[in-house]
Amino acid sequence: MEVKLTTPLKEEDIRELKSGDSIYITGVIYVARDAAHKRMQEALERGESLPFDIHNNIIYYMGPSPAREGRVIGSAGPTTATRMDKYTPQLLDLGLKGMIGKGKRSREVKEAIVRNKAVYFAAIGGAGALLSKCIKESEVIAYEDLGAEAVRKLYVEDFPVIVVIDSDGTDLYEKVGKK
Repeated sequence: MEVKLTTPLKEEDIRELKSGDSIYITGVIYVARDAAHKRMQEALERGESLPFDIHNNIIYYMGPSPAREGRVIGSAGPTTATRMDKYTPQLLDLGLKGMIGKGKRSREVKEAIVRNKAVYFAAIGGAGALLSKCIKESEVIAYEDLGAEAVRKLYVEDFPVIVVIDSDGTDLYEKVGKK
């Protein structure tokens, strides 16, 4: 099925998504990779707030290349999601509802997705230049010293992803592997 979603995510929208659905996201999403996730966890351990409101939002695991002249952002392809797995259950428990990356997720992340009625999307690896065309605004909002790994706020229009793990825990990679 093909679905258009607007952020922030709504629980009723997430419940309707099924593993394998093609999705087009419009709205604000946040970018954070390994180093930013580590800093966010350290902030939480100190009792500090996260640099953005995580509730009902999406984190895209991506580190963009520099923007060419006249462009908002450079190539913006997904990075491997498993590198964020040790941080993800806590973020889901705090209200994160979606993640975009590539590759499989750990059992702990899958359990947290189901527990929190969230969703894991995959973007097409190797298509960063094409994906960047869907990004209309980009702003570094935290950890600027991390360069490409800084936390960014993006505004996207019709950003294409596929539901990999739905809120019931159905995993597209496992479904395809069984055929």
